[in-house]
Amino acid sequence: MQTLGIILLLLLVLSTEQATAFPPAGSKDLQTLQTQANQGNAEAQNGLGELYAKGKGMPQDYAQARAWYEKAAAQGHPHAQNNLAELYFAGLGMPQDYVRAYMWVNLAATHMKGEDKKQAEENRDDVARLMTPAQIAEAKQLSEHCRSKQFKGC
Repeated sequence: MQTLGIILLLLLVLSTEQATAFPPAGSKDLQTLQTQANQGNAEAQNGLGELYAKGKGMPQDYAQARAWYEKAAAQGHPHAQNNLAELYFAGLGMPQDYVRAYMWVNLAATHMKGEDKKQAEENRDDVARLMTPAQIAEAKQLSEHCRSKQFKGC
C-alpha cells in the first residue's frame, strides 16, 4: 500500500512539477523546442521529455521521454535528473530500478533550491524506504561516480 501511495505521489509531482505550457502538435513553438533540443539546449531537452512523458502535443512515449531527459540530465539539468528518477522509480519506459531512481533524485536534490530541493529530498527518502542498505550504498556510490564524471556516462 505504501508503494502505491509513493507511486501516485510521484506521478502527481510529474504531472504538476512545472507549469510548462505545452505547445500544440505541429505548432511553430513545438518546432522551435525540437530544434533547440536537437541543438543541445538542456532546458528544451527537458521540456521535450515532459511533452513525451505527458503526451502533450505528441503521443505519450516514455522511452522518448527518457532519451530526452537523459540528454538534459547529462548536462546537469536538475529537473531532468528528477524527471528521470521518476521514470526509473515507476518503471515507465524502462524496468523499475530503485538504485537508479535514488541516484538521479539524489543528484537533482544537490542542485535544486527551495521547494524543489525539499520535494527531491523527500522523493529520495521515499525511494530509500523501499531499498536495502546495500542498494542505498550502491546508489550513493553511483551518485558520486556520476558527479565526478560531470554526469557523462551515467
